[in-house]
Amino acid sequence: MKGLKKLIGGALALALSASVAQAATEVRIMWYSDGNEGEVLQDLVKRFEAQNPDIKVVVDNVAFGVIKDQLPVQLEAGRGPDIVRVVELKSQAKHWLDLRPHLKDAATFEKNFSNTLDWMREDGSNALPGFMTQLTITGPLVNTTLFEQAGVPVPGAKATWDEWAAAAKKVADSQKIPIALAFDRSGHRFMGPAISMGAKVIGPDGKPAVVDEGFKAMAQRIADWHKNGIMPREIWGGVAGTTYKGANEEFVNGQVAVYFSGSWQVAQFSQKIKDNFDWSAGTEPCGPAACTGMPGGAGLVAVKYTKNPKEVARVVEYLASEPVVREFSERTLFLPAHQGVAAKGVDFKSSDPNVKKSLEIFLKATQTADPLALKMQSYKWSGTIYAAVISRLGQVVAGEAQLSDAYARIEDDIKQKVTEASR
Repeated sequence: MKGLKKLIGGALALALSASVAQAATEVRIMWYSDGNEGEVLQDLVKRFEAQNPDIKVVVDNVAFGVIKDQLPVQLEAGRGPDIVRVVELKSQAKHWLDLRPHLKDAATFEKNFSNTLDWMREDGSNALPGFMTQLTITGPLVNTTLFEQAGVPVPGAKATWDEWAAAAKKVADSQKIPIALAFDRSGHRFMGPAISMGAKVIGPDGKPAVVDEGFKAMAQRIADWHKNGIMPREIWGGVAGTTYKGANEEFVNGQVAVYFSGSWQVAQFSQKIKDNFDWSAGTEPCGPAACTGMPGGAGLVAVKYTKNPKEVARVVEYLASEPVVREFSERTLFLPAHQGVAAKGVDFKSSDPNVKKSLEIFLKATQTADPLALKMQSYKWSGTIYAAVISRLGQVVAGEAQLSDAYARIEDDIKQKVTEASR
């Protein structure tokens, strides 16, 4: 009899668990990874499912190319995943779901991510489509071993761009290395320093107004640094058009004193440099207007074509909560966009002291980014501006144009794109 009761009880339990599983709503996340973040997400999702047995979260790990090339086609056809991790946020904002009506605490969600929500909203909207899984920020990376061997102090807070360039040159001359200052060949990378010099970028009418005295002040420095050998011509002048080129390998091999790139380099530099030399992020170089890098990053957003908005909101709200963002940031070595987490600091899980020091410096830089630098991430014409700037200044470095010609062509390139879009 006892055996029969146990058998019946077991059958009931199986039937109950089967009915719960059957009743569970499936939420699919399309996800790409740069490092270990996919593994960390899977751990966090398992925890969510244990607490929310009525929701089954499926993480579809895909290559970034799928997000870049295939997702837009799906979205335009009114399809797609329930949630997606994506970089192109503003340009696809019409496809994101406003989670505001479905969140338990929309006010707290909005407060914690207020600096970056406009990056994923349509202009004029107050929607809450999701949150940035991480921030990036541009800034200098310094070979501190070379500085120490040269007896040159690393420039500190409030040091100007001119002081950074002079220090880098002293180190390069002393240590007989080929590159004093390397700079990613990127309009985005150039813009933070230009804003620091006083560039306004956006006119009173909201349209691009790029070439002003602040912009020229930074462009002139770029031209001069290439002429006098502080910057290597091979990076900005070695490729054409809008082609990106960095100095990762040169920095890893100890051939660069200061490399102006960004926070996304930290994890891979730790893996590649190991204990060959000490390195660190530096504080943002200053101009007369600001000391700012350019922020960026990837966001996790809900797709408006989902059939389960309430369940999607529960998943997003969980992943955006303070303890979960903190753990995700600590384990992935990403800078958090959650303002509460950033303000309290993050205990990054790395045994490499270069990593922890660098990420702490970059984290502070995200909190002091200039308002215009933040605004550029949601500005309609930012991509157009970056493309025109790097293409034309690249021609100057390559000896194909004078600065005065580049200024005129930058304005013409941007004006043409704006005119075409308004037809």
